Amino acid sequence: MLDVRTLRGALLVIAMSPLNGLAAECPMQPQTAHERVYCQVWEKGGGSSLPSFNDFRRNSPQVQALLLKRQAARFGIDMPDSEPEPVSEQLPDQLPEAPVSAPMPSTEPSPVSTDVAGAEPPPAASPNPFAGFKECQLDGETIVCPRRRYQLASNLPNSALPEGVLEDQNLLGLDSYHGDPADEAKLHGYLSQAYDRYIQKMLEIGLGGATMSFTQFYHGYQRHLASGVDYAQRLEATFHLLKQDKKTMAVQARLTDKLPQTLEHCEGVGRNIVVCDDVGTNWVFVLQPNNL
Repeated sequence: MLDVRTLRGALLVIAMSPLNGLAAECPMQPQTAHERVYCQVWEKGGGSSLPSFNDFRRNSPQVQALLLKRQAARFGIDMPDSEPEPVSEQLPDQLPEAPVSAPMPSTEPSPVSTDVAGAEPPPAASPNPFAGFKECQLDGETIVCPRRRYQLASNLPNSALPEGVLEDQNLLGLDSYHGDPADEAKLHGYLSQAYDRYIQKMLEIGLGGATMSFTQFYHGYQRHLASGVDYAQRLEATFHLLKQDKKTMAVQARLTDKLPQTLEHCEGVGRNIVVCDDVGTNWVFVLQPNNL
């Protein structure tokens, strides 16, 4: 049987190590507008989705804004206009820390296209109930919403898969990003759409219970960019290895018995998929055909 260590070893070709947890306390005198928003989010109970304060400071202002955007909208906190990074905080020789809860599109996205290199930035947060799951309830392995029910995805035996999905011609099919890596909004739009397709393709090959979080996906891109490796090509190579392994080895239905405790960190991938994570674990829920 393909055990947890073997499968995760394959995934770690592109994923990163566990990220930083909640800051012990918020500084009394934040130095920038983004740091003030960080403290406001932390004080309102949203700190579990953020890195430690020191790690937060190591990010560029653009990444800081991405880290804060979803939680700021959740608590009704106004985001500041973009601001220059303080000279004292610039760390040119270090790779910025990846977001601990980088936001996925907060409104219901359109169907995923493989042509994502020129994707527009995701839309701003809106009061769409689907995005915030305001009318939904988490019930163990199920998310119950008005007229919709989502079931937690497990890893599937090959006998339950559509014919041909493990063959070489079934590709992950992500385009490489050719934009400016410093354009955080455009890069985030590309990675968000690429991540949506990644989740769909992992479900297709029966590995919905062994996916990366968006944080790991984002962090993987940054690490490979720093190493001069094309992220889309590396993901394709890893997808190929996963298919080969799955042809020859059984896989556990679940890599962990842990379940999400809240819908706070859940986002929609189209109308048919919901992804939740607590930084350490990623869960994928799939819309059931017999909706309520």
